[in-house]
Amino acid sequence: MISKKEIESIPLKGDINFREKRIEKDHTALLIIDLQKGEYNAKIIREKPNNKYMWDRIKNIVIPNGTKLIQACRENDVEVIYTIIESLTQDGRDSSLDYKILGMCVPRGSIDAKVIDELKPLDNEIIIPKTSSSVFNSTNIEYVLRNLSIQYLMIMGIVTDQCVETAVRDGCDKGFLITLIEDACATHTQERHESSLTGIKGYCRIRKTEDILREIKI
Repeated sequence: MISKKEIESIPLKGDINFREKRIEKDHTALLIIDLQKGEYNAKIIREKPNNKYMWDRIKNIVIPNGTKLIQACRENDVEVIYTIIESLTQDGRDSSLDYKILGMCVPRGSIDAKVIDELKPLDNEIIIPKTSSSVFNSTNIEYVLRNLSIQYLMIMGIVTDQCVETAVRDGCDKGFLITLIEDACATHTQERHESSLTGIKGYCRIRKTEDILREIKI
């Protein structure tokens, strides 16, 4: 666990290498963002063929890597946490103004709010519904993470330059050491994905799935 002494040892001029600390499994969680049936399903793939890049990346890269990460976390007692877009109501009146404008109402308990089958949670794993882009703004996730003694947060999911990026920035501001698992994330184009990684590299360390698997299994 990161001690007060370690934090106080960071010089006034800063130490960017502090973000590069390896995870401590007892104080780490994997956060899976918005990989739910309302965001990825056969119907939406048919109706939005222009998003083929993202659909292919989710199917061929994000889901296989996510499966490996989730399995490794479960086998090594690393907390697995899901966040999904889901209103507290049937009519979405509790959603953020932005989500209302975008028409992003996912009624409480609906099929669209379910995690995709390939990555579905176990009965005792935490699922946190959110009603805005930021899981830190519209949920009690910080309270939950503090109760679990989490200091290191590994993030994967969709969309890289939207909800994922927002979680990285907000999690960093809340005092968590963030790792973005870049080959377990997807957005609409490769250019948008790479631009997001460039923009947030000062807020987190960026790793690939295989790097994280090695850390988890040590």
